[in-house]
Amino acid sequence: MRVTTFDKEVKDIFSGSFYLIPRFQRPYSWDRENIEEFWCDTIAESEGDYFIGSIVVFKDSKTDTYGIVDGQQRLTTITMILCALRNAFNDQNMQSLGDGLHNFVERPDINNKKRYVLKPETSYPYFQEYIQKKTKPDIVLTPGVEEELLEKAFMAISRNIQSTVTSIVSNRSLSEKNKKIEIEKSLIGIRDKILKLKLIFIELDSEDDAYIIFETLNTRGKDLKVSDLVKNHITKLFKPKNADVDLPKERWNKIVELIDESGAQLEVDNFIHYYWLSRYEFVTLKKIFKQIRRKIDQKNAEGFLRSLEEDVKTYREINETVYRPWQKQDLRIKESLDAINLFKVKQAMPMLLSVMREYKSGGIRLPNAIETFTSIENFHFVFTAVTSQRSSGGISFMYAKAARDLCDAPNMNEKIKTLKELQRKLKKGRPSKDEFVASFQNILYSKELSKQKKLVQYILARIAEKQFGVPIDYEKMTIEHLASENPIEGTTKIPPQFIAQVGNLILVNDETNGKLKNKLFDQKKKILIDSKLPLDKWISGSREWNVKEIINRTRGLAEFAYTKVWDL
Repeated sequence: MRVTTFDKEVKDIFSGSFYLIPRFQRPYSWDRENIEEFWCDTIAESEGDYFIGSIVVFKDSKTDTYGIVDGQQRLTTITMILCALRNAFNDQNMQSLGDGLHNFVERPDINNKKRYVLKPETSYPYFQEYIQKKTKPDIVLTPGVEEELLEKAFMAISRNIQSTVTSIVSNRSLSEKNKKIEIEKSLIGIRDKILKLKLIFIELDSEDDAYIIFETLNTRGKDLKVSDLVKNHITKLFKPKNADVDLPKERWNKIVELIDESGAQLEVDNFIHYYWLSRYEFVTLKKIFKQIRRKIDQKNAEGFLRSLEEDVKTYREINETVYRPWQKQDLRIKESLDAINLFKVKQAMPMLLSVMREYKSGGIRLPNAIETFTSIENFHFVFTAVTSQRSSGGISFMYAKAARDLCDAPNMNEKIKTLKELQRKLKKGRPSKDEFVASFQNILYSKELSKQKKLVQYILARIAEKQFGVPIDYEKMTIEHLASENPIEGTTKIPPQFIAQVGNLILVNDETNGKLKNKLFDQKKKILIDSKLPLDKWISGSREWNVKEIINRTRGLAEFAYTKVWDL
């Protein structure tokens, strides 16, 4: 790799060559704060000759165009400043100065064909039509995310320039003639400061060298994400068949959009990691790109991108179950996924992805999928939600291996064997009943202790379903305290830690809840019976309700939960 460096000014950069921001680069991302900081550093507070760092480019041997590897945010912003200045000159009837400045934005190439000096591929044709063009745009475009950022940045720059003009126009001490002179002088001053900005110009021999540099550079101090590197790798392997239609980039953007649009706060990097673990060897997120670059080449890049497109929908369905229109027969899968998400379990994600993929493609049957999801749900209720165990990494590895084995299994029988083996390992790794019962007593809910409300609703509903054989939509039910949080004055007050225990809680509908309020236990029990609400043996067999009764019911429910409800 040959690297050549030059000390240059912006004037040299924009008057000597043409530049392309390749499609593997990040889109324009500067916000108003970045723009204002750049404006202050280079114009408002600069005496001139300000150093703006380095830019890295590679030379296209077939043309006189440089591809930009690092520095695209700064060069794009500088181009917008030149365009806004040009517009300001023209608004002040200083066309010659505006035309002179436009030569740094658009000029003839060696074949005397007009070209824009800077061409960003990710925002084409918006940047060219709405910013670089000195006349009104010929096409109407709906701005995307990047285009909206460009629009806001250009407006902020234009406002800064206009405020300079306005301050001179509003100066009553100046004559109209002197105002014109001062405006011209101020605009030229901004122009000269921009054109005299200094930088180090680093030139590489080829795009391949640029690709290597791109993977190691940081953009404004932020490490490149795995998704940036993967996008870079894919777009390098896919050469567009048409210069104006970049299908691989569009396909990649749809993957990103599907993740970004989710209400589950998903990250593209995590999706890529879980996708990889569900199909390939175990690797940490930090090291995954090395594996992707080693295994994905031009021969299998199309299949890799296609499987990402297929799995991203499944990934979103797992994390955001409302995204999928579930059929009646597979609602049990949805319930397990909702529970796993409630527990905030991520180690199992490769396996969940692999099982859903096999179920949707017919690789396994519905009962196999339900049994597996239920096993994962039940294990993590005990392991994660109640006993709060922490894995040193063995569980993540176990799930990744099972997911990969399921993916690689040649037929349904072998796939079912993989599922059974995972269930065996989950059963073996489940915490003991004593651990569970002890930890179960620490699950609390009251007005002051509301953090575990969703978990308590889930627990009460699942236990009641098993006890009474009636499905319960706990989202539509209210948690009621048998011993009231705010007891009637003069009655025995139970300590808050027992009031909040699961043994003191039941689920009721809103109508029944309105009748119960803070009544005494015997009154509440009668209302519950009259409301035809099924009661367990601890409530129905008690005449009074105190700490002892709450502790007994809490332990009893815990044992029932471990052996009957969330068993493996």
